[in-house]
Amino acid sequence: MTPTWMPCALWTLTGLFLVRVAGQILVEFFHVAFLPPSKEWMSGLIPYGPLLVSQILILALQLTICLHFLRGRGATFRRRPGLGKGLRLFGLLYLAAMIIRYVIRMALYPTERWVGGSIPIFFHWVLAGFVLCLAYHHLDGNVDDRAVKRQN
Repeated sequence: MTPTWMPCALWTLTGLFLVRVAGQILVEFFHVAFLPPSKEWMSGLIPYGPLLVSQILILALQLTICLHFLRGRGATFRRRPGLGKGLRLFGLLYLAAMIIRYVIRMALYPTERWVGGSIPIFFHWVLAGFVLCLAYHHLDGNVDDRAVKRQN
């Protein structure tokens, strides 16, 4: 059974990522002054056009997953322990890489402590959290299934 907090966590993480994408759109296209400048929103590894397209695709996937959880059915809701293991490994590696990236950034740019240039890193943590929540759902089903089999 899916914990009651799971859909809420997935929707919250999706909402946070949506706010990040919307914030960058406001800065890039509407030049709002109340948000950090464009260079704070991205690392510069990917030009903004392809970055925006990839962010929209990620949001579409997140929304699809959230809708599956809202309905309690769908391809991403059906528990698959193998997928859960893969998602957990990916999510942990992704989160660890972004934590290391943050530590390196803070070591290289001590004047920007604690948040300077960290917007992309923080939102990678949000995405990693989404992946890990989804992994938990798929792995939790595996634990429940084994418990039911032992009782029978």
